[in-house]
Amino acid sequence: MRQAAPGAGGVVAVAVLRLRGALKQVAGGQAEHALEADTVAALLRALEREQPATRGWILDERGRIRPHINVFVNGEYGAEETAVTAGDRIDVLPAISGGAT
Repeated sequence: MRQAAPGAGGVVAVAVLRLRGALKQVAGGQAEHALEADTVAALLRALEREQPATRGWILDERGRIRPHINVFVNGEYGAEETAVTAGDRIDVLPAISGGAT
């Protein structure tokens, strides 16, 4: 789905960002967020603007994805510079660690 940016006259990509685990709770219990962006980093910054409590949980102070966070774009591993297009589904998951004791 593509939508015109308000007042911009341009077209921007609307993607669905899905949060899992504790990240969902930080975002007020809302798992899915429809956001406009052209890269994963821009999408995550848009999430921080929409849900200020998420600031610092996913992106560090340099705007990089924290090491314990995994981002997938349409099921494939994504990084900050990964392109986001209309209709993409972006999953953000905290890493799971542990093992047998």
